[in-house]
Amino acid sequence: METPRAIACTIYPDVQVLDVTGPLQVFASANVELQRQGRPAAYTLHLLADAVGPVLCSAGFALVADAARDDEDPARFNTVLVPGGWGVEVQLRNEQLLAWLQRAEPRVRRLGSVCSGALILAQAGLLDGHCVTTHWDSIDTLRARHPQVDVAADRLHTYDPSGREGDGHVFTSAGVTTGIDLALALVEHDLGGPIALAVARRLVMFLRRPGGQAQFSRFLAPEATRAPRLAALLEWIPGQLAGDLSLDVLAGRACMPPRTLTRVFQRELGMTPGHYVERVRVEAASALLAHAQTSVSTVARLCGFRHPETLRRTFHKHLAVSPQAFAERFGVIATAPDQA
Repeated sequence: METPRAIACTIYPDVQVLDVTGPLQVFASANVELQRQGRPAAYTLHLLADAVGPVLCSAGFALVADAARDDEDPARFNTVLVPGGWGVEVQLRNEQLLAWLQRAEPRVRRLGSVCSGALILAQAGLLDGHCVTTHWDSIDTLRARHPQVDVAADRLHTYDPSGREGDGHVFTSAGVTTGIDLALALVEHDLGGPIALAVARRLVMFLRRPGGQAQFSRFLAPEATRAPRLAALLEWIPGQLAGDLSLDVLAGRACMPPRTLTRVFQRELGMTPGHYVERVRVEAASALLAHAQTSVSTVARLCGFRHPETLRRTFHKHLAVSPQAFAERFGVIATAPDQA
C-alpha cells in the first residue's frame, strides 16, 4: 500500500484563513473521493506553527497547530504550503521560519505559497530566478523588494510539473481562492483528472482554471484611487462593450488628446487603452459564459468581439483556453450551432 503523502501548511498569527483551509479541503476531499471508491486515503494533513496549539487567524478565530515546526524534519513532508495574510510582514522577520523553509526546500518534493505567502518564500531567498505570482495587491511590493524574482502579475499559479510554464518543485499562487486552484492542480498530478474532477464537483467549483489565467477580477471594478484621472472613464467602459471603444472614442469621452490618454493609461494602469478594453471584454465574456446566459456567438457580439473567432483568439491570449473549454469547465455548454 502506498504511503499517504504528508501535506503541511505553516500557520502564524493573522494568517488568511482561506489560504489555509481552502487548499487543505481540496486534499481532504480527494481522500473522501478515494474512500468512496474503496481506495485508501492519499493524504495526511498537518498544521505547523512556532509552537503546538491555537493560532489566531485573520477571521478572529483560532486554527490549531498539531506540531511545532522546528521539531519536524522537513523530509517527512511531500508538500509544504506557505499561506499569506495580514501577518506576513511580521513573519518576514521570523528567522526561525525562514531558516526552516531554507532547510525544507531541497528536502520536500513540493514547496509552494498561497497569496502573499510568496513574500515569505522570497524573503527566504527561495524564489530567486523563478517565475512567481502573488495577490495583485502585493505584486508591486514583491517586485520592489526582490528584483531578482521574475514576477508574473497575470497568473493564477505557477505550478507546472512539466516545467514549460512554471515549476513542479517551487511555485506560487495568487490571491486567496487561487490556493484552491493550485491544490486541484496538485491533486490532478498526483491522482489523475477523474479524482480532481470529482473533488471540483464536490466543492461546486471550477474544475481547473489554467495557471496562466489572468487575475482579472480587478478590471471590471476599477478603484478610483488607483487611477483617479481615469475613474469616470473606467466606470463608463463596461457598459459600452458592444460599441465602438476605439482610442479616439475613449479620448473624446475623457476629454483628452489620444496621445495624452495613452500616456495616462500607461502611467496609472501600466497598459494601453486598447489592452485595457480588451481585458474588460474578456472578463465580461467569461462572466456570461460562466452563467450560461447566451451562446458563444452572442457573447462575442455583446462584448464587442464581433465574431466568435475573434473571441476565441482573445480567450487563448488572455486565459489560455477557448470560450467553449471555459464554459465546459464551469459545467456550461453553449448551444451547438454557435460554438467556437
